[in-house]
Amino acid sequence: MTAHKATPSRTRRRRRGASHASVRHGRRGPLWGGLAALTVLGAAGFAAVGWTSPGAGGAAGAEPTGRTGSSSAATGGTRTAEPPSSPSASPSASPSSSPSSRSSPDAPSEPDIPATGPGTFTTASGGSAAVGKGTALRYRVDVEDGLKLSAATVARQVEIILADPRGWTADGHSAFQRVSSGTVDFSVRVATPGTVDEICGEYGLDTGGEVNCSVGKNVMVNLRRWLLATPVYAKDVTAYRALIVNHEVGHFLGHGHVGCPGPGKPAPAMMQQIKGMFGCVPNVWPYDGKGQYLTGPSVP
Repeated sequence: MTAHKATPSRTRRRRRGASHASVRHGRRGPLWGGLAALTVLGAAGFAAVGWTSPGAGGAAGAEPTGRTGSSSAATGGTRTAEPPSSPSASPSASPSSSPSSRSSPDAPSEPDIPATGPGTFTTASGGSAAVGKGTALRYRVDVEDGLKLSAATVARQVEIILADPRGWTADGHSAFQRVSSGTVDFSVRVATPGTVDEICGEYGLDTGGEVNCSVGKNVMVNLRRWLLATPVYAKDVTAYRALIVNHEVGHFLGHGHVGCPGPGKPAPAMMQQIKGMFGCVPNVWPYDGKGQYLTGPSVP
């Protein structure tokens, strides 16, 4: 799901170098040709995903960020969005409303995804309470300008994901707090494929217009993946968004890629699930409901 040059440390400290990109090709065709074969796993595995909101209010999570546009010349001009006039949509919205649900002629068509954008971002206003134990990593949520996405809505989804008890706070020492100003440890940034390629490419990563990456203080989320997920998660795009955030923030915390631990077992969040499930069942969380870390054999 991303490009990556991992340093498989288990520490939560910030890194300044390139983190990762799960898929290192530059062409859309070969990727989706391979992904089409994954659709057979979708219906069988969603019970293992177990997406639920963490409860009323959905405690917010925080991501450490750096100075605005610290990792790319294309990230200048970040501005803060005004608070929305109504509550943000929750990421636990019905999967049937996702853009990838096209089972009938009357279903909505695939959204128009711009190939690239201006490289400037709007930061979600406001912030969240800290979640987890220890000193909270301060993070910001940015959405590239010109997209039909609400920065406030994306921020709310990221908060819920990072606050989930099956997320990285389950390690006992990671904590997060979303902010909209001041010093940050990292930023979660949703951007067009071209902008993701540009920012990730500055660190030598090839995201090929298709995948995400974690570089420097930037957790870069490809708009295509945010809206369409992958064939395995096509009917649960919300769950796939959790996988994107958990996987990329996991790289920021120092976790490297792992493989499938065995047929029928939950796919680790740090597994490059976009490349294939290899017998594992879909899962988007680093930890299970009992606090057990879900991992597998280390892979490059």
